[in-house]
Amino acid sequence: MNVFDAVKQSVTTRQAAELYGVKVRRNNMASCPFHKDKTPSMKVDKRFHCFGCGADGDVIDFVSRLYGISSLEAAQKTALDFGIYYDRKTKKETSKKAVCKKSDAQIYAEAEQHCFRVLSDYYHLLKKWEIDYAPNNEDETWHPLFVEALQKKSHLEYLLDILVFGEIEEKSLLVMEYGKEVASLEQRISEFICREAETGIGSSQ
Repeated sequence: MNVFDAVKQSVTTRQAAELYGVKVRRNNMASCPFHKDKTPSMKVDKRFHCFGCGADGDVIDFVSRLYGISSLEAAQKTALDFGIYYDRKTKKETSKKAVCKKSDAQIYAEAEQHCFRVLSDYYHLLKKWEIDYAPNNEDETWHPLFVEALQKKSHLEYLLDILVFGEIEEKSLLVMEYGKEVASLEQRISEFICREAETGIGSSQ
């Protein structure tokens, strides 16, 4: 229920008038606050009507005219002052949220694209490490990043092939299984790139 309906169903003009300082007699007559009224000429009940100046309307019209504010502000003020609950979401806001809400297909597509991007970045890093950290001679101890490149490059090629050429079920399973690993890989790649930028290519861990 919107604020207008909530107020109109919960508060009479007489109740609002009395709350806001207008004295209403037993016969529902009051001095009109909208013109210089020497004798009570305004009838106040569920609605109001002044026989002197012609002012007329419902409770929201009354509050709006009394305080010189818009109908919406009058409705909100009355609701607040009388402690009336109403749905604060307008149709426009609800519609906007419905439009902005992503479908399951969109959410999955974004997850798949993210997974492919991170795994692709990692694959290119592995290829780089394989070259940058390759031992210069047979007796040299292999660098951990060179070892990692040798161990994981082929598997990364396999995963990327699935994301490009695989069936939807295969892709979905891969994205689900590698979700946490992709997140940690993304952080690791970011940290490595930052460290490399600071220390120069070929720095050790």
